Amino acid sequence: MKKTLIASAVAAATFSGSALAMESASELAARMDSMPQVYGNIQYVVYHADVKGGENGLEHADNGSTIGVKHDHEIAPGITGFFKLELEGLAADDKDRESGLEDVDEAYIGVKGDSFGQLWVGSDDSTYESAIDKIANFYEFAAYNFGGGYETGEGDLIQYQTPSFGGLTLGAAVQINGDLDDASLPDKSGEKSYPYQLAATYAVDNLELAVAMDSNDSAGGDNNENTYGLRATVGLDALSLTGQYQTRKDVGDRYGVIAVYSMGANQFAASYELDVADDANDTERDTITLQALHNLSDHMYVYVEGYLGNGDDGVYGVANESERSALAVGGVYYF
Repeated sequence: MKKTLIASAVAAATFSGSALAMESASELAARMDSMPQVYGNIQYVVYHADVKGGENGLEHADNGSTIGVKHDHEIAPGITGFFKLELEGLAADDKDRESGLEDVDEAYIGVKGDSFGQLWVGSDDSTYESAIDKIANFYEFAAYNFGGGYETGEGDLIQYQTPSFGGLTLGAAVQINGDLDDASLPDKSGEKSYPYQLAATYAVDNLELAVAMDSNDSAGGDNNENTYGLRATVGLDALSLTGQYQTRKDVGDRYGVIAVYSMGANQFAASYELDVADDANDTERDTITLQALHNLSDHMYVYVEGYLGNGDDGVYGVANESERSALAVGGVYYF
């Protein structure tokens, strides 16, 4: 009888301890799920740049190292709140620099849901940039690639993106520049302005098409003509092909094509970009870019990129010359 009572007591104590451990593990898992995600990267590059007849030289540099934190949570069934804060300006190549992480790359909050899409406010890649400007954002070094001829920046934005309607997604953004803004800051004049962007992207099977515009109505701008952009991307198994075109009256036209081929841990890319200025001489400049990238692991990769630019005489600041080049070798560790 006593043995039975003792055994029962031991079993009860064991069960209670196991239940408590399970409850603690469950609570810990819930807490871990509710914590923000911290991420970041260190990016180094060594490059040699040369302008024919002009400056040339070698530099070891930080290529945009960042650290960030992001989080999301369920506000109600089907509705998620989210935020993201990403800081750059680390200058990981220079330990003697007195400051660091002083630049905000992305900082926004928002809500999203399957039925209404996504609405977010703050600093982020703009609607136009995300839809059209793929080539300049693809490369690692990217010093000589041509960004689009649009002025609406990545700060003070309110952006909205619809859910997909059979492959069609619509987007809109407005930048709020108030008359209390500090006029000494870049792209600020102390005057009210509300530049906006519109975009439509259609994806079906292995094809994606995009069209977008930027009103370029920033206060104090020299030219507020609209920028219009078109892009088409097709995926062919390991090969991806993209063509894009951007135009702005009294500024110019920009054309670009890029091919990206993936082979196991390796990636190879080649692109050609042409910029034709809307001036009396239709001044031209172009850039050919090549990339070879190798993934060492799930958290680290290395790459080599080469750039060769040509154009009309003087486009790179040297009279009677029209060539510039660069060779970049870099490595990235990210988590």
